[in-house]
Amino acid sequence: MHFIVFLIIGGIAGALAGRVVSGHGYGIFMDVVVGIIGALIGGWLLSTVLGISGGGLIISFIAAFVGAVILLWIVRLVTGNRARA
Repeated sequence: MHFIVFLIIGGIAGALAGRVVSGHGYGIFMDVVVGIIGALIGGWLLSTVLGISGGGLIISFIAAFVGAVILLWIVRLVTGNRARA
């Protein structure tokens, strides 16, 4: 059950982060993938850098969103405009 919630939170966070960072996103599939990877990055940042472990649904969503924004920023920095779908 937690894995499904993780996928849903990551997908929503990736879709929102795609709109915030690039203004158009990279397509629904890539936004979901970026959101899921961003959720992993955000969770790692919270636990390692800030020392926060656990948290509720809102904290998980914020961590996923921040991680997805960071990941999208890095992708845009590396690829420039070539990553547009």
